[in-house]
Amino acid sequence: MGVNTKHKSSVFSTLFSSPDTLRELYSAIKDIDIPQNAIIDINTLSDVLFMGQINDVSFTIDNRIVVLAEHQSTICENVPCRLLMYIGRVYEKIIDREKLYQKNLVKIPTPEFIVLYNGKDKYPDYKELRLSDAFKEEYDFPTLELVVKIYNINQGRNPEIQEKSKNLEDYSFFIGKIRDFNKKLTLDESVNKAVKYCIEHNILKQFLLTHASEIINMLFEEISIEEIVAVRSKEAREEGIQEGREKTARNALAEGVSISLIQKITGLDMAIIENLRN
Repeated sequence: MGVNTKHKSSVFSTLFSSPDTLRELYSAIKDIDIPQNAIIDINTLSDVLFMGQINDVSFTIDNRIVVLAEHQSTICENVPCRLLMYIGRVYEKIIDREKLYQKNLVKIPTPEFIVLYNGKDKYPDYKELRLSDAFKEEYDFPTLELVVKIYNINQGRNPEIQEKSKNLEDYSFFIGKIRDFNKKLTLDESVNKAVKYCIEHNILKQFLLTHASEIINMLFEEISIEEIVAVRSKEAREEGIQEGREKTARNALAEGVSISLIQKITGLDMAIIENLRN
């Protein structure tokens, strides 16, 4: 099964969209050496997005099916439940339903769930979230369980993993550089300056040169959505829904976010956004 070209890409899913980069990353996370001839089939869903994000990758390797996602906002405690629904769709995609009604047992790939946290909030190097934590009744041995392994990949965190995956180490540095620049510059300026800096210092150089224009657009949208949605939620609670949306729109306009993206994020009418811009 090849790469799903219908899946809307993010910088993360574009960088880790080949068997070679996934092999390097997965080997580093698991602390194992996966042979070059190990077959990796990418089967990322095109119509189901993990937590509404676009930065997930699903693949099979050695009889395992791995759902891998990068997450830049605060980790939601409902991740296991959402991944339960996600993996169900993946199994629907790769399993022949007719065989499930046959007498003989149908073997299925063992699932594994990995989230790479790259957000600004404080978070431990490693944490596990379990589906059973959401059950209304406690069980010593729950009849259904799903464990999500979360690794903090910010600069300086989990160095043993990043040392074994040059792509992950460079990616974390790249995102960190954008945030450093964004302390004094607009988001648009920060993304462009970070791309230029990393190319000059041989950090993801070939990847950035190959995908420069689309990466800038993807990053601008990704970070804008992550941060603006968080701001919108806070402001909506403090000032009322409409006032919060309008303030969010004004902040986004000041950062140079496109009107169409602001409309998508805030749900405001285009005419209102135009008036705010004017």
